[in-house]
Amino acid sequence: MAIITLTTDFGEKDHFVGAIKGAVYSELLDAKIVDISHSVSPFSIPEAAYIIQNAYSSFPKGTIHLIGIDSEINEENKHIAVKLDGHYFVCANNGIMSMICSEIVPEKIVEINIHDKIATSFPVLDVFVKVACHIARGGTLEVIGKLIHTIKPIKNLNPFVNEDKNQIIGMVIYINNYGNVVTNIKRKFFESVQKGREFEIFARNYRFKEIHHKYSDIVDFSIPEDKRHAEGKGLVVFNSSNYLEIAVYKSNPTTVGSASTLMGLKMMDTVTINFNKY
Repeated sequence: MAIITLTTDFGEKDHFVGAIKGAVYSELLDAKIVDISHSVSPFSIPEAAYIIQNAYSSFPKGTIHLIGIDSEINEENKHIAVKLDGHYFVCANNGIMSMICSEIVPEKIVEINIHDKIATSFPVLDVFVKVACHIARGGTLEVIGKLIHTIKPIKNLNPFVNEDKNQIIGMVIYINNYGNVVTNIKRKFFESVQKGREFEIFARNYRFKEIHHKYSDIVDFSIPEDKRHAEGKGLVVFNSSNYLEIAVYKSNPTTVGSASTLMGLKMMDTVTINFNKY
């Protein structure tokens, strides 16, 4: 039984997701379809890349991941199928795969070339589903595309380090459901520059001198609960995916606020880390 995941910016209101599932079941009645997310911000490639990077490895090897973000085909936006880490990914060659491919080398990449056989204005439904079902039946990638060796990168995916090695300049690549702000600075990268030095994190007008192990580290549990007033306090952690995250304890954008709403942090905003001299 094939497992096929869906990650799109289609939302829940329109017919798109239902039509895709129906097309899969029409070809593979015993397929198992899993929704990863349909709430990616429209055309947000960094968001989609972050979500799929952190979700795919929880699935069994052989899972096929359909990614429907900015998938309209044109001269600058071809379609690809990628075999990587024992998984298959079908998406546009628009940078979505570059975050995963920066850490794991793909086993095989093909540029899909079956479009001349399929008239479509909805490629995720008409092309991606055909490719996924072909793979699920045991078909090879070479049948549906030509081998290529590189994929399009996301611009500014990696944080910048200055020549003196005393500053990292990163940016916001994802804002989660709690309004917490995820940067493109990973723990391993941070530690390779830090080398044990003290530091200060700057995000707009906010400064942080400590990275906590978990969100509740901001709470002083020796104080009676009714006097702590911890909710709404800002903090920095490395999240479960090991990305530097600026958060608000027990945040809620509609009540106590969130890192995004309270600090005014948006997608692509700059986050800077300054280190003391050696």
